[in-house]
Amino acid sequence: MESFALAESGRQLLTVRELTRYVKDLLDEDPLLRSVWVQGEISNFKWHHSGHIYFTLKDEVAQVKVVMFRSYANRLRFRPENGMQVIVQGNVTVFERDGVYQLYAAAMEPYGLGALHLEFEQLKRRLAAEGLFDEALKRPLPRLPRAVGLVTAPTGAAIRDMITVARRRFPGMRLVLAPALVQGPDAPESLIRALGLVARVPEVDVVIIGRGGGSLEDLWAFNDERLARAIRACPVPVVSAVGHETDYTIADFAADLRAPTPSAAAELVVPSRSELLGVVDGLRIRLSTAARRLVERRRIRLRALTERPVLQRPQGRVLQDRQRLDGLVRRLEYLGGSLLAARRRELGGLAGRLEALSPLAVLARGYAIARTEEGRVVKDAAQLQVGDRLDVLLHRGSVRCQVEEIRGDAGEGTR
Repeated sequence: MESFALAESGRQLLTVRELTRYVKDLLDEDPLLRSVWVQGEISNFKWHHSGHIYFTLKDEVAQVKVVMFRSYANRLRFRPENGMQVIVQGNVTVFERDGVYQLYAAAMEPYGLGALHLEFEQLKRRLAAEGLFDEALKRPLPRLPRAVGLVTAPTGAAIRDMITVARRRFPGMRLVLAPALVQGPDAPESLIRALGLVARVPEVDVVIIGRGGGSLEDLWAFNDERLARAIRACPVPVVSAVGHETDYTIADFAADLRAPTPSAAAELVVPSRSELLGVVDGLRIRLSTAARRLVERRRIRLRALTERPVLQRPQGRVLQDRQRLDGLVRRLEYLGGSLLAARRRELGGLAGRLEALSPLAVLARGYAIARTEEGRVVKDAAQLQVGDRLDVLLHRGSVRCQVEEIRGDAGEGTR
């Protein structure tokens, strides 16, 4: 009934889908909204695992939802962040499910700051936080390298300047060139490959990597993260020499030393032969002077030793030592004789005591020892019987006896 009433009144009835589709068609057909540039601040930023980007673009009074699909997001030369002012290019249409209009972004760049510069700053901060630029990782340059590796374009002012400076400072210094692209999309891979090749040459003790001046875009190959990590992983020290003195790249921060120009890098790496010869001459003079002084000190010392009495009159020293030795011998003989006499007296006393306790001494006083035929010592007459044979030991000699009578204790009768 309600629909009939609306139709009778001349009103047009639309469903939500029809209304949304109508608005969407209006927006899609508007030439301005097909490719529009919008400035605003990023908020609610989300980089989905699918690779798509979702965020809100806002200003002081309004906001619009923005979607950037993965194929476009992969082309970004910086990483968007919340609070960042950007300019977004895309088309405006309606997301029918939610009934809201959205900006489908195809491109985005920082507002007020170039995308390349922002990408440089973001990469620099990230690698610095990782510790890739720590000063503790920087290696000193060799004082006198056997060979110097050069990673640069085989033609151009940079290679000519480095060769000229190296030949001037140290004629005959070996230079090993690893040619590489220094500009363009293929340059980072080319530089990494050349760095790896030259670092494997056994005599190369240091590497210079760089090129001449140019715009930020021209030098962009030296801002590659992979190149920065390759420089840090290089087994020998690396000097970065990219552009002019005011130019800074990620390679400069990753290298062991930054040179403002390729010519300055050659000045830092290749020693001056004339200066080294001057140092050698100075060391030779110092060594000769030190040797003369040492010989003179030893000569004075030797003269002082030869003037000592012991060397002037060695016989006197020998006589003194001989007299001292004779005195020691006499003292030793005296002490030895005294000790020997004391030990003899002590031994005589012990022998006397032993003699007093000896059974032989008892026999010498007229006593005898009687033993049975079995060798038992007879201590009691009760051990014997008449007719037993005994061996009687005297002070001198022994006798063989036979028992004819047995008596008890002294004074008792016979048995």
